[in-house]
Amino acid sequence: MPTRKDNVDLICSIGELAGLFEKSTSLENFLQTVVNIVAYHMRAAVCSVYLYDEDTQDLVLTATQGLDVKKAIRLKLGEGLTGVALKELRPIREGSGAKHPNFKYIPGISEEKYQAFLAVPILRGLVRIGVLVLQDPVPDYFDENDTKALQAIAAQLATTIENAKLLMALHQRESAPPPSPSEKPRDLKFLKGKPAARGVALGRPTIFGGDFSSFVIDDQIQNLPGGEEDFLRSLQRTEVQLEALQVSMQERLADVASMIFSAHLLIVKDSKFSGAMLALIREGMHSARAINQVIRQYVQLFEASANPRLREKVQDVKDLGRRLLQNLSADVEAVSDYAGHIVVAGELLPSDVLKLSAQKAGGVVQVGGAVASHIAILARSLGLPMVVVEEAGLFGLKPEQRLLIDGDQGNVYIDPDDAVCRGFAEAEANQREAEALAATMKEETWTRDGERVKVLANINMLSELKTARNLKAEGVGLYRSEFPFIVRNNFPSEEEQFRVYRIILDAMEGRDVWFRTLDVGGDKMLSYVPAMAESNPFLGLRAIRFSFRYKEVFFQQLRAMLRAGEGLNLYIMFPMISSVDDFLQARELVQACIRQLTDEKASFNAAPKLGAMIELPAAVEVAEELAAEADFISIGGNDLVQYMLAVDRTNQHISDLYVSHHPAVLRALKRIADAAMRHGKPLSFCGEMAADPKMLRFLLGIGLRRFSVESRLIPSVHQTLSNFSASECADFARRLLGMGRIADVEAALKPA
Repeated sequence: MPTRKDNVDLICSIGELAGLFEKSTSLENFLQTVVNIVAYHMRAAVCSVYLYDEDTQDLVLTATQGLDVKKAIRLKLGEGLTGVALKELRPIREGSGAKHPNFKYIPGISEEKYQAFLAVPILRGLVRIGVLVLQDPVPDYFDENDTKALQAIAAQLATTIENAKLLMALHQRESAPPPSPSEKPRDLKFLKGKPAARGVALGRPTIFGGDFSSFVIDDQIQNLPGGEEDFLRSLQRTEVQLEALQVSMQERLADVASMIFSAHLLIVKDSKFSGAMLALIREGMHSARAINQVIRQYVQLFEASANPRLREKVQDVKDLGRRLLQNLSADVEAVSDYAGHIVVAGELLPSDVLKLSAQKAGGVVQVGGAVASHIAILARSLGLPMVVVEEAGLFGLKPEQRLLIDGDQGNVYIDPDDAVCRGFAEAEANQREAEALAATMKEETWTRDGERVKVLANINMLSELKTARNLKAEGVGLYRSEFPFIVRNNFPSEEEQFRVYRIILDAMEGRDVWFRTLDVGGDKMLSYVPAMAESNPFLGLRAIRFSFRYKEVFFQQLRAMLRAGEGLNLYIMFPMISSVDDFLQARELVQACIRQLTDEKASFNAAPKLGAMIELPAAVEVAEELAAEADFISIGGNDLVQYMLAVDRTNQHISDLYVSHHPAVLRALKRIADAAMRHGKPLSFCGEMAADPKMLRFLLGIGLRRFSVESRLIPSVHQTLSNFSASECADFARRLLGMGRIADVEAALKPA
């Protein structure tokens, strides 16, 4: 038997919860299994789950282990300790719940014999899903560790429960009008777009988000088995494939892939979904046509929903239809992925990119608009080539055509000839050869005249750590901690974040790791946080401003970082600092977390190094004071240029005005570097300039000695720096700083 308080890792394991769900036949069955196993591991007499009904604002007891329930139990929001926990969005722990003035006595369920009480809200962001409750006869039975464990479980339950609630609500809707037809095909050969994620990919086009009928070709239906047994076999194969995908993604991307296929699994396990298909088949319809008809009905219902979360599931339904159709073939065991295909898509969610990667898509062409920066970063982190184009005619491509995309140049070739394909194959071979040269790199970087320089990695996901180490990164200069927040459907818990941060620190084996706190807002919105109408989100509630507004989220992140940094050098930096006051406020919140952890007698790093990211013109003006207060400084080059020049770098209409070598930018960088050096504070540069040899020459010349770049760029940056003379670069920088015109700087940057 496990002992209580020794099972947080086991209870919080997403693998365990995913396994419970795989064995369940309904949401109620799943939740009953959850309360049974949680009560067992926590050694608690009672474990219950209440789900929140948004229409009536009632909490409904849905599953319980230990209570004697013979009738429906409902509580109003704010009623009883359970209702208060959900209304106020906070855990409630009482040594004797019955003595609390908010305790609600419910006759007939034998609750009066239980003293200790612990309730945590189940939330998706700030959206109420339900409450998870523990009770026990022993007073003061639960402690802070139990609260953390229950919060971690609640965070994992949130997505599965919400998906199931959406599906149940869907069954109550009537059918909607059919979707509009997809774009008519055009005679396309070549498109010039914008590069989003590097790499080359060749494959058949698959429309992601197009009309479902694009997966069904009438003249192929008769070649598929069409009976009831064939359909049941397809259904079973589909379920097995989805469960395997979920396990695979959890192993590969534990920091971001939190049950991303749970919606697929819920739908495929839904008896009404498969039952509708079976009914049509038993009436004599071919199984492929039955699948097509029911999927089309579900797509129409999802698209017509007023609930944006339900509309997000449209592609999940289409993917299910595609899998079921392909799995009808009796001689196919592992199909239904996107291997050998280039996905043509409109708007993409971060979870869509993860799913496409999991299903082996060769590459992605996004049609329309500028790609969101976090989508591009995610695609690059996953090694998924991606191009953005404006041509809607791509939605009319036929399945038998071929697409070749060049994510380095932003080119798309439709039905390329053999000569074009050979050229790209040779280019890929040359790229692999260049990457192999990394093995000959020295472990340290030195300039030609003996100056020590460090080249560090920008890390977005845990999966990139191996590449960073293989390419001899001298540490992590920027860990973008927001990706587990952006890709998931809920805030990752403190325990989940703690594990991610500790894995990164351990992987770097004592090398410096600079953690950036949550940087969301702008084009990196969290779908589960209530949207605010912001006419200019890049100047709105983002980065450190978001953390100050949602201090409960910020506290969990800071606590996780402090705990992960126990016994190691810990560097925490705050993004989008606009004043010394911002930095001091952030530092005080860190100190508050330190006091909390001290009171809890937790193990943590009590002396972290705290840094300011300089990305705003306002921060440049107080760089001297920031350097005096902070333990280190990091320059966010991309945002600094954007805000200094008032140019949205993702706006294709003005992207040519985004000029990193603008004299004002050069002078601001020099001012920051001088301030850091005067106060003896470590200074790092993160941004695209560090990978541009011309600008790298200037950065080295003004005194920068730490550069953080994408892992794949480390060998080339290392080689460039090794060929530079620091003293010559200083002369070059002084010459540029004396120029006041962009044209003069550009002339000086051109090779002699």
